[in-house]
Amino acid sequence: MDVALTHSTYLNIVSDHVHPFMETLFPDGCGLFEQDSAPCHKVKMVHEWFYEHTNQFEVLTWPPNSPDLNPVKHLWDVLDKQVRSMEAPLHNLQDLKDLLLTSWCQIPQHTFRDLVESMPRLVRAVLAAKSKTCMVG
Repeated sequence: MDVALTHSTYLNIVSDHVHPFMETLFPDGCGLFEQDSAPCHKVKMVHEWFYEHTNQFEVLTWPPNSPDLNPVKHLWDVLDKQVRSMEAPLHNLQDLKDLLLTSWCQIPQHTFRDLVESMPRLVRAVLAAKSKTCMVG
């Protein structure tokens, strides 16, 4: 995107693209949607829209400072390493965009699957660590 992501732009993306996609993929309403703590995600109008659509999919709530529990954060790390390994000369913004798109397309499909499948293990580890901390404290 070439513009800042405002709450209204974000809501348009969600309602025009994410919502129909979720309805198609999860017609029974059992889909899960993840968003981080970006300011545009926390606006009242956005919360209200998701509340109105709770029967169609569930929005996961994530702690604000839990990058280990965010597969998207890990995916950005993968993309960052991929881009840096290319050592391509960048002369302008379009060169960067092209490099990012090329790098994104080169990420193996199993990487996406592995990140998603790692989530239950990561959540169990965090819960176990929290449990131990609470028992000691």
